[in-house]
Amino acid sequence: MYDLEDAIVMRRSTRLFLRDKPVPRDLVTQALELAIRAPSNSNVQPWQMVFASGAARDRLVEALLERADTVAPAVPVLPDSFAHLRRELGALVYGSMGIARHDTEARRLAVLRNWEFFRAPLAGIVCMHRDLGHVDALGVGMFLQTFLLALTARGVGSCVQVSIAGYPDVVRAQLDISDEHRILCGIAIGYPDPDFPANHLDVPRNPLNRNVRFVDD
Repeated sequence: MYDLEDAIVMRRSTRLFLRDKPVPRDLVTQALELAIRAPSNSNVQPWQMVFASGAARDRLVEALLERADTVAPAVPVLPDSFAHLRRELGALVYGSMGIARHDTEARRLAVLRNWEFFRAPLAGIVCMHRDLGHVDALGVGMFLQTFLLALTARGVGSCVQVSIAGYPDVVRAQLDISDEHRILCGIAIGYPDPDFPANHLDVPRNPLNRNVRFVDD
């Protein structure tokens, strides 16, 4: 077990997992019990989670890969002023994997791992009721961050995946999620493959003064 500060510093987006090393259910439950302590507007507790493992996870992955082979995901496009950040992150990730910019086939295969949940044995789907708005999405975000840190503290890796929400109809059909819940993202959960270079990538963050201001007078 890590303390809170260690867990915050050590958390990474895991991009390849040990497929045959499942996470004990009690560890996931412990992390969830901590995550539900997160604050939420008017105690709405807007988070809704669905997990798939075993045969259910495999059927979901098969269906997602089949769709991804023919239809582009409905992932929100970043505004032009922010789009370069996605490109820069892609360069870091692919570079750590030794994939050249011009190697389109290697990049395609790497992208498809998104819908395999990066081979994680446990797939999570994060949802929120469709009648709730941005303020409640903050509550989901705080729940999700607490969950990720609690997993990290227990030596379990994770990766939040907006790509999974790109095929909401596939996810709904496979996991029987009703239309009253919006699918916000997926989470890949498992034990990181220690030999995969991208799992050790330390993505840089902005200096505080670029995103934070203190007003004293």
